[in-house]
Amino acid sequence: MKKDKKIGVIGIESGWSSNVLAETIEKRTGFKLLIDIEKLGFDAVTGRTSVNGFDISSLDAVIVKKVGRDYSADMLDRMEILKYMNDNGVRVFSRPERILRVINRLSGTLALRHAGVPIPPTFVTEDLDEAHEAVRRFGRAILKPLYTSKARGMTLVEDDSTAYEKLEKFQRSGNTMMYIQKMLDIPGRDLGVVFVGGEYLTTYARIKAEGEWNTTTANGGKYSIYNPSRQLVELARRSQAVFNLDFTCVDVVETADGPYVFEVSAFGGFRGIYESSGIDAAEVYLNHVLKEIS
Repeated sequence: MKKDKKIGVIGIESGWSSNVLAETIEKRTGFKLLIDIEKLGFDAVTGRTSVNGFDISSLDAVIVKKVGRDYSADMLDRMEILKYMNDNGVRVFSRPERILRVINRLSGTLALRHAGVPIPPTFVTEDLDEAHEAVRRFGRAILKPLYTSKARGMTLVEDDSTAYEKLEKFQRSGNTMMYIQKMLDIPGRDLGVVFVGGEYLTTYARIKAEGEWNTTTANGGKYSIYNPSRQLVELARRSQAVFNLDFTCVDVVETADGPYVFEVSAFGGFRGIYESSGIDAAEVYLNHVLKEIS
């Protein structure tokens, strides 16, 4: 029992995974602190980071579960404060500079591409005509905001008379840099391949609801256990190693042309793991953190 360790959770008070992790820590250590990062304050004179008057520098570590209710460029500024904390004695899991590489979809894609990881055909541009030409080449495409999760803000566009208008609307809604990804022909599911401390834990499938184009549970998708091939696990292992996160889920899809990696997640949830396999990912992750700070 590590009763002497004080570990906080950066998360969301209404978040299932955030609360499960905070409660798991409390059971093991007797200490519970769920930190809403939007309430975090940093004093540049004293170097003190606090929330509701509590001095975060008194903690042994913090585990980052979520850095906001919505994905946005604001997360970059929040990560800078966490980076300062990590550099000044409070261990942050995962390291903020590693999270920074994946919370922006473009930087994560570029890193995977540089490492030779197979990703779906993707085109990125600020120019509407170039974007329109990419949709024409792809036939069907998904427009993805650079900061998003669970398919929020994503738009399906086809090579038809409405394509240019949809691209204009997408760009006007705050997506100056347009991330356009070919719509793949997938077998009704994609996969979450989970790693803790770089070690493979499990794989689950997200099965899309009838009539939906994405598999997210927000649109009716369901979790299911999945037994992946050794080759698929090794592809996911190579993908997550690009970022070296302490806890991550690699989103993979199997196609007739072979597997592709959509992304490596900085804040993979615990629910899909538990509902598909019964594995308590919060307990496994906490064991890793305690080992690291002991």
